[in-house]
Amino acid sequence: MGSPLENLETNLEMFIENVRQVRIIVSDFQPQGQQNVLNQKIQGIVTGLQEIDKLKNQVQDVHVPFEVFDYIDQGKNPQLYTKDCIEKALTKNEEVKGKIDSYRKFKTNMLLELQKTFPTELNMYRALRGDD
Repeated sequence: MGSPLENLETNLEMFIENVRQVRIIVSDFQPQGQQNVLNQKIQGIVTGLQEIDKLKNQVQDVHVPFEVFDYIDQGKNPQLYTKDCIEKALTKNEEVKGKIDSYRKFKTNMLLELQKTFPTELNMYRALRGDD
């Protein structure tokens, strides 16, 4: 047996396959030969739902961001969500790094200008702060 998530994934895949097969059987239904097959597949779906229900307690601590469901609703692969989040974080990180660099340059230039204009006061300020 694998992890609870792997078990859930396996059961969901089997359930989806059963539903797909039922859809095929129903779309071309012929009462004489497929009734037993259809009944077996429907029973398989019921059993699959029961198995999935049994697994729900094992995966209760797993939290899925709502945005993942938006990806699924849009027909996107939910694994792309992580990639998109990382790309957004990198972009934001570059933005913030740029701002930090700008503030550092501003501070340096401001201290230089203050040193020229108010040398005594700036030396007192640095002494109070403990800057050398």
